[in-house]
Amino acid sequence: MPQVETEAETVGEAVVETAPAGGGGRDGVVLPAELTIPALLALRRRLDGAVQALVNDDEAVTFTELDDASRALAAGLVGAGVSKGSRVGLVMANGIEWATAALAVMRVGAVLVPLSTLLRPPELLAQLRVAAVTELVVVPRLRGRDYLAELETVAPGLVAHARAGRRHAAVPSLRRIWRSDELPDATSAAVPSTALLDVVDGLEHAVRPADDLVVLFTSGSRSTPKGVVHTHGNGLRAVAASLDCRRIGRGERLYIPMPFFWTGGFGGGLLSALVAGATLLAEAVPEPARTLAFLERERVTLFRGWPDQAARLAAHPAFAATDLSALRPASLPAVLPAASRPAQGARANLFGMTETFGPYCGSRLDTDLPPDKHGSCGQPFAGVEVRIVDPDTGTAVPPGDEGEIRLRGPNVMRGIIGRSHGEVFDADGFYRTADRGALDADGYLWYRGRLDDMFKVSGATVYPMEVEAALRALPGVADAYVTDLPAGDPGGVGGAGAREVAAVVVSSAHDPDQLTEQARARLSSFKVPTRWLVLGDPHRVPRLASGKVDINALRLLLTEEGVAGPRR
Repeated sequence: MPQVETEAETVGEAVVETAPAGGGGRDGVVLPAELTIPALLALRRRLDGAVQALVNDDEAVTFTELDDASRALAAGLVGAGVSKGSRVGLVMANGIEWATAALAVMRVGAVLVPLSTLLRPPELLAQLRVAAVTELVVVPRLRGRDYLAELETVAPGLVAHARAGRRHAAVPSLRRIWRSDELPDATSAAVPSTALLDVVDGLEHAVRPADDLVVLFTSGSRSTPKGVVHTHGNGLRAVAASLDCRRIGRGERLYIPMPFFWTGGFGGGLLSALVAGATLLAEAVPEPARTLAFLERERVTLFRGWPDQAARLAAHPAFAATDLSALRPASLPAVLPAASRPAQGARANLFGMTETFGPYCGSRLDTDLPPDKHGSCGQPFAGVEVRIVDPDTGTAVPPGDEGEIRLRGPNVMRGIIGRSHGEVFDADGFYRTADRGALDADGYLWYRGRLDDMFKVSGATVYPMEVEAALRALPGVADAYVTDLPAGDPGGVGGAGAREVAAVVVSSAHDPDQLTEQARARLSSFKVPTRWLVLGDPHRVPRLASGKVDINALRLLLTEEGVAGPRR
């Protein structure tokens, strides 16, 4: 989105106003000239201090209250040794406490490391090591889990050492562990609170847009977790660039059920509300009936997230009686009135990744794409340059041709922990995404899947995403996931090593025979799945701690429970 500089209404501070294409949000987006969390907090306090920043279950906090609480906590953390460059891990549920702790860390120049509450003990230990976490904040218990007790099972002595302020060989960087209900505040430190607050103010003034903001972990379905490093400047620019397409502005009441430890909840939710001056609605543990009552009470205006999250709510018996009349058309279609839902593929598929701090490509979510662009991801946002190259040679391909998607620009991550610049970026500074796609002559991006997801069936190429899109377009299909398996008859046409197309479909209205028949009308014969598993419960789809589908577990599920479809 183009940016124009104006002058602030008070105190003479220069600000950057994001000029949306077509009147984004409600009032556009105003950003501080210095793109940092402390500068943004100060701006939000001045412009929207009395506005609700976050509503969590039965609690709410205004921007002024959030600024005050995070500043006081920052003073306590500074008194305990947290400073610029510290890496502070957070294992907590969504809520005001999570937001307060995160902002306290980031406003003094320390680096936030959000950690998934879904991680198992070995995974948590590995991410603490990779990110070189120096301080760790952990919720006492969540969903029946005691994370500190679990951590002790894989690293005996680590918790006791860190809680006493001593180092341990299992995570040499770790200096301190706190439970979230015992975080230090300014009054508990030996140094007077006023002096600590002065130190906080000094640290805030020293934060620069180029300073590291957060380490976010991401992983593909087959890869180990990557620690992606974003700076204050690139993270806030990326959030601001997406707001117009996502239709988030001042006055919106945004609900995103994604956890704050994922990019979608952190950048797409918490920081989006902070940048836009919107109100974020969040729940610690979403549950359909309670969520519907929450959304009705809080008059949600935008529901964003994964399509299956909206589909689960729409399928709940209480949905029909829930008043969601405040929802705007940019919300996920499943929760909108039938007459307001766009046609399949008519709205852009917002496309992004952790490495770009969320979506980097899109189009207004309340407006249909031009008919010849249906199914596309829209156009790249300002701050990200997209290049399509031959994945073997790195040479740019002509418009419309498929290749690897590569990205560069001020919104893209600084790097990946443990990897050199040359391993991550090519000679021209483009990030090698390993995504496959095409950029047409009008600048619209078409995503075609992962380079490493392609497989061969009887010598013909199958891209899972293409088959998934065809299956998801079938009436009554809520979702679909496609992969490959060893062919059931290795002595057949394909011989030893032959593969077959396998699909897990979320539906309560189909059986494999019906799905095969309908898929044949949409797909070439070699792309039609020959092994099916139909699930009525979307929760049975196996996922990694990153939220992505676990392909290995999906294949195991298909092997154990899938059934063969009718012969072609």
